[in-house]
Amino acid sequence: MIASLYILIIFSNSFLIVVICKKRGLHEPMYIFLASLFVNELYGSTALFPLLMVQLLSDTHTISASYCFTQIFVLYTYGSVEFCNLAVMAYDRYLAICYPLYYKVIMTPNRVGVLICLIWLYSFLRFIISLSLTVQLQLCGNIVNSVFCNNYLVVKLACFNTSVNNIYGLCGLVLSVAVPLIPILFSYMAIFKVCLGASKETRQKAIATCTPHLASLLNFSFGCFFEILQTRFDMTHVPSVLRIALSLYFLICQPLFSPIVYGVRMSKIREVCKNVLFRNG
Repeated sequence: MIASLYILIIFSNSFLIVVICKKRGLHEPMYIFLASLFVNELYGSTALFPLLMVQLLSDTHTISASYCFTQIFVLYTYGSVEFCNLAVMAYDRYLAICYPLYYKVIMTPNRVGVLICLIWLYSFLRFIISLSLTVQLQLCGNIVNSVFCNNYLVVKLACFNTSVNNIYGLCGLVLSVAVPLIPILFSYMAIFKVCLGASKETRQKAIATCTPHLASLLNFSFGCFFEILQTRFDMTHVPSVLRIALSLYFLICQPLFSPIVYGVRMSKIREVCKNVLFRNG
């Protein structure tokens, strides 16, 4: 089951990345940002599935400290890149809908490349500091009650005061939410304002392009929200099977959900995929 899900995630995301790269008609900012999103889905799921499959087949459920810290880094940067990528995509839709005449002037290929690099660099550099603080801690325990390594749970195993880690972790959490949330809220407020006074055709176009993005954003936010709640608060009253399922939600459902919702809802991608899959039919 787990192996099948991982294969499906690899195939669906890789297929759409190749389609976007190969088809010149999809060499537009919106689709380039989507390709970055699909790369991130592969990046995040690869931190979970290989180890999870090995542990399911093994009698022992232990991993080395170095692999645990690597998994923490990949999973946390995956979450940050996902939110930042979705924020940039919201800003891209804002420009396309609110300033259609200036869109191509503002969203040049070079600017798109710079934005994608900033998304990944910001996420990597910000969490390197947090992880470096965790690595330096002397731990008095070695059991993490989670399906995957979690930075907060590892910090709780420390022998000494961890105020610096906790303060920076809380600040990092606020930044991870606030930095992407501000452009997302701004973009959708502006889009909503424009749609109120726009023609029916413009409103339909806005809904068609924004619906997959909003669905993806809400889906990922739900998964992350529960994981934060489960990590920070006592959730022992929730059945263990449900806790595990919801804990893995943002790492399993989002990498499956993104290629499906964008592949089905976005007509240009859907038509290209049909041509590629059924061109011999």
